[in-house]
Amino acid sequence: MKTKIVIVGLGGVGGYFGGLLAQRYVDDPEIEIYFVARGIHLKKIKEKGLTLITETETFQVYPTLATDNVAEIGTADYIILTPKSYDLESTVAQIKPIVGINTVILPLLNGIDNSDRIRTLLQGIEVWQGCAYIVARLNEPGVVESSGGVHRFNFGYEYKQTNDRLTEFEMILKNARIDAIFHENIMHVIWTKFFFISSTASLTSYFNVSFGALLTDESRKATLVRMLEELILIANAEDAEIQRSVIDNVIHQLEKLPFETTSSMHSDFKIGKMTEVHGLTGIVVKLGKKHGIATPTYEKVYNELCKQLKI
Repeated sequence: MKTKIVIVGLGGVGGYFGGLLAQRYVDDPEIEIYFVARGIHLKKIKEKGLTLITETETFQVYPTLATDNVAEIGTADYIILTPKSYDLESTVAQIKPIVGINTVILPLLNGIDNSDRIRTLLQGIEVWQGCAYIVARLNEPGVVESSGGVHRFNFGYEYKQTNDRLTEFEMILKNARIDAIFHENIMHVIWTKFFFISSTASLTSYFNVSFGALLTDESRKATLVRMLEELILIANAEDAEIQRSVIDNVIHQLEKLPFETTSSMHSDFKIGKMTEVHGLTGIVVKLGKKHGIATPTYEKVYNELCKQLKI
């Protein structure tokens, strides 16, 4: 039986990693790669393949099948999910026909509770954890471009720190030129990324400023530090083993970025699109209540963002 790997969501993240998988395994007798997309993006992929533009090359890739009807795929062995966190429930409903008892689901979404949310919807199914460090975007239908030189694919499984499927999947990814790293303590990795994503997405949206402007104003910078201090308490209540040095790390990351760049949540916020405010900001307030930890800065920011979004 061939191994079926399905990538659901062909934006920047899914398009980049899915593109490398499709390129490597296009004629492989043992591995098949499937894309799940929709609309004009799917139409272009069917017509011309997916165009992947990297820092060093441009090429077209063709999966075994690109479709918006998962019933055409059959039972999957691995499903990589890359939608926005607010689309997770509808995406899980979409993939149900291809989930079997041995299917592994691996979400690559911003946030810290995605795997638990999937397990609630698909009880008894093995759900791993993952996070990606990558700058990639959908330039136009059928065209994905990466930039910045970082394309790290982190994954693991908190309930079985190591097993044969984890190491085998790592090799599948590495053989496709993906910078994949299997972590036995994957939740530490996910929480570490969450510190940057959650705090900066929340505050760029709240203050309506760029990454750089979070640091040039002392009041904004002080608010950032207070949020990170609250988040340390929450993370360690969740056994993430985060040190206070994470605050300096977030600030250093911001200092290295172009001044005018901003978070995707802020970009969505400015044009009135659905945002990830619940998964990146509200979840901290929720966990604070769970553990009896006060999160006044997060609560203030979250309440104001919800007010402005009218949710």
